[in-house]
Amino acid sequence: MAPEGRIIEMLRASGALKQGHFVLSSGRHSDQYVEKFDLLRQPKATSEICRFIADRFCDQEIDVVVGPTTGGVILAFEVARQLGVAAAYAERSEKSDAEREFRRGTIFPRSMRVLVVDDILTTGGSMRETLTALGRHPVEVAGLAVLVDRSGGKADLSLPYLALVTMDIATWDASDCPLCERGEPVIKPGTAPNAGSS
Repeated sequence: MAPEGRIIEMLRASGALKQGHFVLSSGRHSDQYVEKFDLLRQPKATSEICRFIADRFCDQEIDVVVGPTTGGVILAFEVARQLGVAAAYAERSEKSDAEREFRRGTIFPRSMRVLVVDDILTTGGSMRETLTALGRHPVEVAGLAVLVDRSGGKADLSLPYLALVTMDIATWDASDCPLCERGEPVIKPGTAPNAGSS
């Protein structure tokens, strides 16, 4: 089975594809949500997903795989393990929620080739924050990969890019949300049992 078909099958089997009224981490609203942790809690499935990414970039001379917190950390670690290289993690800045930084003694020797891996891309915000954080270090970003691109491929990241699954899922500003207009209860993933972030 092709990677996209296989991964969609895995997302469905794990219950990760959800319907409702969600507020995403970007602040936008949606009637569909991908709860990646329903899948990422399964080590065997996570390893299989990461194999698709590792195979795509195995000939790119990657030195380190970087992931933003939280789900990106799990994927970055496993892709790095499969490539036999180091992993690093872009955490939220202590100064600003809109920035990321590398802490805990992370250093990047000059000219390291970096692969950035994340879980779910909606607007590309966490990926761009990670790229900005990497821009403060003497590295070369060799490529980007995500588990699910829910923008339908609309996010322009201007680098070699792999989305294992591409979905065109509608999102709305809170002021234009038809679900809000209908008075449907809002779920903010990460604040209720069995919920995460996107």
